[in-house]
Amino acid sequence: MTTGVPASLMRGGTSKGLFLLASDLPADPADRDDLLLRLMGSPDPAQIDGLGGATPVTSKVAVVGPSADPDHDLDYLFLQVGVDAATVSERQTCGNLLAAVGQFAVGRGLVPAGPERTEVRIRMLNTGASAVSRFATPGGRVDFDGDTAIAGVPGTAAPVLLDFLATEGSTTGSLLPTGSVVDRIDGIDVTCIDNGMPVVVVRAADLGLSGYETPAELAEAPGLSTRIDDLRRRAAALMGLGDVSTAPVPKTTVVAPPKYGGAISTRTFIPVRPHPAIGVLGAVSVVTSALLEGSVGHDLLARGTGGPLAVEHPTGSFEVDVALRDGEPPRVARSTVVRTARALFDGVAHPRS
Repeated sequence: MTTGVPASLMRGGTSKGLFLLASDLPADPADRDDLLLRLMGSPDPAQIDGLGGATPVTSKVAVVGPSADPDHDLDYLFLQVGVDAATVSERQTCGNLLAAVGQFAVGRGLVPAGPERTEVRIRMLNTGASAVSRFATPGGRVDFDGDTAIAGVPGTAAPVLLDFLATEGSTTGSLLPTGSVVDRIDGIDVTCIDNGMPVVVVRAADLGLSGYETPAELAEAPGLSTRIDDLRRRAAALMGLGDVSTAPVPKTTVVAPPKYGGAISTRTFIPVRPHPAIGVLGAVSVVTSALLEGSVGHDLLARGTGGPLAVEHPTGSFEVDVALRDGEPPRVARSTVVRTARALFDGVAHPRS
């Protein structure tokens, strides 16, 4: 039998991924990626011979270890594993899986649990940004039960408060990586933004969309995926990201006026496949963009700039609170979201030989 790897399968936010200790993986990135492809069952559209869930939001890996940086407790490396392609990308981070990093670390003994609540400082290695995760640990044990519901996940669980620190420009080096609030690509206005996740924001109407389509309708729209891919590749060049033909970033989010009482409606592609919801840091970047005067989406906001903004997506909405500092160029003071997480399985994962 092939040697197994200690692992946990956890849901973080609206994503699901395999959580592994860095010390349990090969040090060489090529060997590590080969192992992860075999663990997840890629490349295969069904990932039938592995632990992947056959979609981008369920083909994710979190690698966690103690941080060598004194200002952080943990290092978190996110890896996006291709479903039907033999790819493993570290060009982005994942704010959804981040919601389960602290709890996994407590379970593995990397950080001590507080008597009632635990606060963990996490360095996101993909981008160099920092986050603080706060979650309940009554009696010194992680408790996933609670009454907090998030859109896209059935039932309720304990809340996880995520404060993002120093995320702006974390991938590209700038909140506005092109230097402009609005750029024009192939006759379409876009805002290229990076507050933890590089995102190309475009009005749904400019793509001939209502902005309220289901993911299935978007996937079936003739020529849409090709147009999205061309748009994001050209935007990537302006953002200094280089060749992104095999990379999941930048993401593209189309925006429209809110339909269900929120602040703005969104439909996101990763990178050209319609997302069933929206990523945490993707939503943070979209809200940041919408708060900027003159940006794509600023005129669509249904609420003012104070307090959390409800971002509508195909399976509901969730609130994002972004505070901007006064001055030019624009700077981010704080970004906060509430997510939930749950442990699904803990044991040994066996890769195919």
